[in-house]
Amino acid sequence: MLITGGSRGIGAATAVLAARRGYDVAITYLSNEDGASDVVAACEANGAGAVAIRADVAIESDVVEMFDRTARELGPIRAFVNNAGTLHRAARLDQFELERLQEVVSVNVIGAFLAAREAVRHMSTIHGGVGGAIVNVSSAASYLGSPNEFIDYAATKGALDTMTIGLAKEVATEGIRVNAVRPGLIYTDIHALSGIEGRVDKLAPNVPMQRGGSASEVAEVILWLASTEASYVTGTLVNCTGGR
Repeated sequence: MLITGGSRGIGAATAVLAARRGYDVAITYLSNEDGASDVVAACEANGAGAVAIRADVAIESDVVEMFDRTARELGPIRAFVNNAGTLHRAARLDQFELERLQEVVSVNVIGAFLAAREAVRHMSTIHGGVGGAIVNVSSAASYLGSPNEFIDYAATKGALDTMTIGLAKEVATEGIRVNAVRPGLIYTDIHALSGIEGRVDKLAPNVPMQRGGSASEVAEVILWLASTEASYVTGTLVNCTGGR
């Protein structure tokens, strides 16, 4: 299993759970080398082969290399978790700078599309692959809109939802299933980028279950979607939101 953005949060939790379930695991990271090393160590402690690859998903050559290196070092890729993403400080649209929009779209849309492309090139039976599963990590923001916070981020996740549905139909006869998980308020480091201190706790009263979720709860959904237990599930968007 290859997981982008695997040095922390949902990506890290998914990597460790995947190792426990018998996968060898490759993770990518952009700057958190120490976190990536810790995740690799945790995977290896669970008996898995593991590798950390520094890659910027907005750079095409990095994306190509992370897939090629994973295949070289760990063997054919059977599952890909399209998890890397970013957001900026909470603001209204009329406060957005061009540079903010370019970065969010480059990582969350272009990067996700490039990564999905390479996953298909490695997995599809028409390219000599043996099939597999792609799980895109979207967000409840895609249908909530994130007003007054980051509607740019929300819009990129809406694009990811649409890509999930379309790509699933394109490759359904090529041995690849494509699904997405849409986490809600999850306790991860990404909220710090918003500049809203204690964001999850502040918004938890709006969640029907009255709490934020954990990265491990999202990881369980991802592993299920990647598994043969979900063999007839494709083109599906699974909310992991506590009912929000």
